[in-house]
Amino acid sequence: MAQRESPVVLNGTQISYIGQDSKDIPHFLGETYGKFARRLDLSFNLLRSLAGLKMFTELEELVVDNNLLGNDLQLPRLPKLHTLTLNKNQLTDIEALLEHLADVTPSLEYLSLLGNEACPNQLVSLDKDDDDYQRYRYFVLYKLPQLKFLDSRKVTKKELMEAQARGAFMKVMKPKSEALPNEAGLENRPLPYTPLPRGSRDAGNHKGVFAKCRYIYYGNHSEGNRFIRNDEL
Repeated sequence: MAQRESPVVLNGTQISYIGQDSKDIPHFLGETYGKFARRLDLSFNLLRSLAGLKMFTELEELVVDNNLLGNDLQLPRLPKLHTLTLNKNQLTDIEALLEHLADVTPSLEYLSLLGNEACPNQLVSLDKDDDDYQRYRYFVLYKLPQLKFLDSRKVTKKELMEAQARGAFMKVMKPKSEALPNEAGLENRPLPYTPLPRGSRDAGNHKGVFAKCRYIYYGNHSEGNRFIRNDEL
């Protein structure tokens, strides 16, 4: 049996547990690091639940890219969390997700949902276009007006005003698919996924979120880099 790889602790507050094929957040993570962890990266696992986060009471940044999280996602209340990336999971219900985040993450300012069906763009759905994505941004900002950064772009004052004025009517509805006979099987064919910077596509060069990276990861599926926000450059 393969030996469980220990997480890496950087500066005593940054925890990385990547590429361990974990289906749940290991209990020892919360017991050992929950009281002082400020940043937690659980990317490239098999997580379907984040229930184990309830012990991470001081968490400020959470990265859970490339997991199996779906519409039943429930976060504990994380009053200090300002950064959340859920890229490339299985989220489809944007409204339910945003209402949940508004309730449990009141300090959230940085959010990324790229690679989920809930985030419509041509890179994950061929029937979506730039207008669909912009409507999605308006709707997200209507629900979470405190956001400063959404997906790969900074929130502008202009789109925030537009979101406040019309965002309630901007929800992008998913039409029922009616595939033509010559399109049979296309829905099961993998689509190209490149909405994040090139290094974010795989666990071997995972950048996490939003900006340049200088975060060193150690895990079964990673080589290393580190994320810092633009204001830290």
